[in-house]
Amino acid sequence: MTPEPRAPLTRDRVLRAAVTLADEHGIAALGMRPLGAALGVQAMSLYNHVANKDAILDGIVDHVVGEIGVPSRADGWPTAMQRRAFSAHDALMRHAWACPLLMARVNVGPNMLRYIDGTLACLLDAGFSLPMADHAWNAMDSYIYGFTLHKLNFPFKADEYAQVATGYLPRLSKPDYPAMHAMTSLVATGGHDGLHDLSFGLDMILDGLGRLRR
Repeated sequence: MTPEPRAPLTRDRVLRAAVTLADEHGIAALGMRPLGAALGVQAMSLYNHVANKDAILDGIVDHVVGEIGVPSRADGWPTAMQRRAFSAHDALMRHAWACPLLMARVNVGPNMLRYIDGTLACLLDAGFSLPMADHAWNAMDSYIYGFTLHKLNFPFKADEYAQVATGYLPRLSKPDYPAMHAMTSLVATGGHDGLHDLSFGLDMILDGLGRLRR
């Protein structure tokens, strides 16, 4: 039986393979040789499609940004910004390696430019000035990235909170740490789940932006 011909190597195929490799093994595992092996080609073949590893990092970050919904100007700015925030958070949770890269690199890929332009356009339509729109989307992104990093790196799973709180309670002397003792007791007894909620902080940011706009 004649083997099926191998799909031609393209930049998009290289970047998709790089995203899969980073998802499965972490960003530290991403290199030209492992990527070539994943694609069944010699590492040197990759240079016909990507200049170097930095180009791959820029490309895979832009690939992830392409999974985030661009705000719709028809939704009204608060709804558009809420949908944008949850879409960004979900994409970054799917690709745990992406958030630090997104914050650390100069991201000027087409998906990122489209995403930022759509965000600014939505805010400008709502009556924000250019400087205020710039402050607004950066404030929202700082919160989204921080919330996501915290969730990705938190040492306990949600269904472990009550058990962990029960274990920590003896360390929290009520006279010395009355507020922490009360909060931990509430989580330990099931009176509060202790889960962090993206909407809570986002709503406060949007409410504040709404007041500034007015």
